[in-house]
Amino acid sequence: MSGFVEKPEPVEVPGLTHLHTGKVRDLYQNAAGELIMVASDRMSAYDWVLPSKIPDKGRVLTQLSLWWFDQLSDLAADHVLSTELPPGAPADWAGRTLVCKSLRMVPVECVARGYLAGSGLVEYRKTRTVCGLALPEGLDDGSELPAPIFTPATKAAVGDHDENVSYEEVARQVGAETAAHLRQLTLGLYARARDIARERGLILADTKFEFGFDGDTLTLADEVLTPDSSRYWPADQWQPGRPQPSFDKQYVRDWLTSPASGWDRAGEQPPPALPQEVIERTRAKYIEAYERLTGLSWS
Repeated sequence: MSGFVEKPEPVEVPGLTHLHTGKVRDLYQNAAGELIMVASDRMSAYDWVLPSKIPDKGRVLTQLSLWWFDQLSDLAADHVLSTELPPGAPADWAGRTLVCKSLRMVPVECVARGYLAGSGLVEYRKTRTVCGLALPEGLDDGSELPAPIFTPATKAAVGDHDENVSYEEVARQVGAETAAHLRQLTLGLYARARDIARERGLILADTKFEFGFDGDTLTLADEVLTPDSSRYWPADQWQPGRPQPSFDKQYVRDWLTSPASGWDRAGEQPPPALPQEVIERTRAKYIEAYERLTGLSWS
């Protein structure tokens, strides 16, 4: 069992049709057919959307995505049309709302990995492969891979696990030409972002992109290179052979699985509310990631 501890009621805005409430974002459509994406302060972990929110998280995700779209604009088109609030939208949507093109989405999570962590590490320890790609012996938690790899996954509904799939399965689902383009774009975008992060003292261990078609053009969608969709590690603390300090939601995961939370991940009860200290430290991690990457002060 998993999903929302308590699913929020969508905000009603004149002229907008509510389409979907996801783990983090609420999706609307205006009369012109454009999509309105509103990033919330919700936090998800272990396939649950938690009862506690992280202040400023929605704004950080949105502003960092916009910064990255600019850094990547010569490599891939993106879906952003405007950051203006729709008429009648609540004031607290400011800074966390994007007006976007409506794309024909590709039903694949496009994951690039440069280091071994997460589900890739679990698979490697069992089979010495990740998504069917053979890797050398001797790698450990946090090891840098010989070269970045494309490890796609199928996109899951809220409460379900994304499933890692082989490149061949992606080609079967979307066609060989589109699959090849997805792999090329994903690895190219990852390489650019990895180099930018490295200049700022961060390791981009892995990240996921989503794409859709705008006509015949594969276009970047959703969020990009945020702490929700990426693993960032401080380069000066990188040490293979152990879990790395990170700028993502790992702090929340660690608390949930600690005795302090009293929560049984294997049970049927939803996770508890986060302590104020965990909320504040998680907020600080998101803001630190934004400031280190962009060089801008959060306000």
